[in-house]
Amino acid sequence: MPVMEELSDTLILDRASVQAAHTRIKQHIHYTPVLTSRTLSNLASTPQSAEALVGTAYEGKTPAHPRIRLFFKCENHQRIGAFKSRGAFHALSRLTQEQLSRGVVTHSSGNHAQALALAARTHGVKAYIVMPTISTPSKIAATKGYGAQVIFSGSTSQEREAVVEDVIKKTGAILVPPYNHPDIILGQGTMALELEEQVQELVKRDPSLSTHRNGSGNEHQKGRPPINGTTGNGVALLDEIRAGHLDAVIAPLGGGGMLAGVATAFYGTGTRVFGAEPSFEGADDGRRGLEANQRITTVKTLTIADGLRTPVGKINWTVISDKSKVKGVFAVTEDQILSAMRLVVERMKIFVEPSAVVGLAVCLYDEGFRKIVEVEGGEEGWDIGVILSGGNTTLEAISKMFATEEKHAERAEAKVGKDGERIAENVAG
Repeated sequence: MPVMEELSDTLILDRASVQAAHTRIKQHIHYTPVLTSRTLSNLASTPQSAEALVGTAYEGKTPAHPRIRLFFKCENHQRIGAFKSRGAFHALSRLTQEQLSRGVVTHSSGNHAQALALAARTHGVKAYIVMPTISTPSKIAATKGYGAQVIFSGSTSQEREAVVEDVIKKTGAILVPPYNHPDIILGQGTMALELEEQVQELVKRDPSLSTHRNGSGNEHQKGRPPINGTTGNGVALLDEIRAGHLDAVIAPLGGGGMLAGVATAFYGTGTRVFGAEPSFEGADDGRRGLEANQRITTVKTLTIADGLRTPVGKINWTVISDKSKVKGVFAVTEDQILSAMRLVVERMKIFVEPSAVVGLAVCLYDEGFRKIVEVEGGEEGWDIGVILSGGNTTLEAISKMFATEEKHAERAEAKVGKDGERIAENVAG
């Protein structure tokens, strides 16, 4: 099966390679914004109620009280509405003209499908996209809109890969995997370089955005890792370096291309990297695999976070299972994902898909993660970068996710009074 380069010919997974990837693709991608929200940072810094911990390992224990400042990397504003454009454009930039002339093929539930279709159209080559039949209609339509030929398959990775093999036999197209390849990993990692730079600029302009805004002495160095091997000497220099330095970044985990790329980009900088997954129907294969010290190869789940319905790839696993690169992976429930999504949509006015908010859900609701921030961050806490990975959903899908009883819906729409009476008033907006 022709799969881009042989692995022996691919780039090394390190920060320099991520930087080189960014140089290659920056003309084709958006420099997506980084936004902050004092409301969400304050919510993340508020202890959960005792009731919220009932039924968990933390029931009956004092809720964590971390201090958190959140910085959101908005990849929902990326081309095709998700981060996948980065990996697709980088992968095609590494192909030879002879390879490009044969066309490209991949399998994807939607975001990588659209990204590869766009990158192929930009390079003037044919794209064959294998999509599971349960892919959302909007993602199927968008993929076709970029000029790709869509072929349908079953929902598991094994079913999709079998159809891909058939396409390759018939066309000779080059497989561009959705996540399990160094070129994809490096492309996705470019968002980390931008996030790092943007947070530094934001905090430089407004130091109050950072939880580390107070003082310039040794106090805020306690428990924080050195940057690039720097020791405790030269406090003034360290303070200057740490202005806007992220303590942690959390990214969604599906196949692992983004998380592995972000971890590769931040390795050696002192920024801790974490992954976030849905737990529904075994979608938390990354977390479970780390516990078992073995990659889980099959996932079949109907989590609302449809972009994360896939097992971690082999190459990605080598990065994600390395504790020096990824400090941990946490899983959240469907209700927690919806709660986080509601906050982003209603408070930040950002249109996102469920997969995008699993990292925020961990910051808000996973007591294990929050305990880590409380203990390691101490009184100052952590500045945390949260990757909002995409926004490819529809109003119809969101409406169904948040469907409520009619009387509650009418109250939310200001059609009934607080006691349920239907009233009509002329009220200035």
